[in-house]
Amino acid sequence: MKTIILCGGRGMRLQEETEFKPKPIIKIGSYPILLHIMNIYAHYGHKDFIVCLGYKGELIKDYFLTLSRYSDDFKFDMKTGKTTLLNKRHNHDHNITFVETGEDTMTTDRVLQALEHVEEDHFMVTYGDGVSTIDINRLVDFHMEQEKKFGTYATVSCVHPHSKYGVLTFNKDNLVTAFVEKKPILRDYINGGFQVYNKKAVSYFKKNEMIEDSLIRLTEDQKLSMYRHDGFWHCMDTMKDYLSLNKLWESGSPPWVVWEKGEGKEL
Repeated sequence: MKTIILCGGRGMRLQEETEFKPKPIIKIGSYPILLHIMNIYAHYGHKDFIVCLGYKGELIKDYFLTLSRYSDDFKFDMKTGKTTLLNKRHNHDHNITFVETGEDTMTTDRVLQALEHVEEDHFMVTYGDGVSTIDINRLVDFHMEQEKKFGTYATVSCVHPHSKYGVLTFNKDNLVTAFVEKKPILRDYINGGFQVYNKKAVSYFKKNEMIEDSLIRLTEDQKLSMYRHDGFWHCMDTMKDYLSLNKLWESGSPPWVVWEKGEGKEL
């Protein structure tokens, strides 16, 4: 099943980094967050990606086209121009289709353009700025079960968000009983970005809209399911998120790194 990754936005809330490059190639550790996302999917056997490009999309292309040049050891003969590979340091085997979908294109239009390269009846969609411990195969199996039982056309993963503010609880006398200052996890669910679709859902897509607008219409017709993921999830929306993810990476055990060396994905 192919995975469409939305990578065309400008990432305005992370402008310290995105002024000169697109958000998906901002690095967590030594690797762009886009490669982290691909590695999560590839760990579960889903290695076919369609990357929807927009803002500074050429830099995303350049990264993957030159990955071997900057990571592998090779010998170069200046006289003949011949290069000889000495030591291949990465073994990624992802299949990537790059689609130029326009700088200011809405996400539904990006998906519709990407679907020109999808032959199967089902496809997945995610954003180029979120990582998680979500089990992709369980998500897909859940969608198939829901589709069979209830005739749903789409499934969104739902996660618990972190609050940007301190959260407190209190008793009947208005005395504070608990105060959590550092990004407490809320009990509500939000769209975590890892989504599965039957192509029948495309009938709910309209041009010049965000894909979330389609989800509202699917909900109205009871064609949308939710897969609850109560484990780790983190998006890179702001500079604070960027610093948080890099801190987790530097800890040596980032939760979302479900892949292992030897699977074609080095740490």
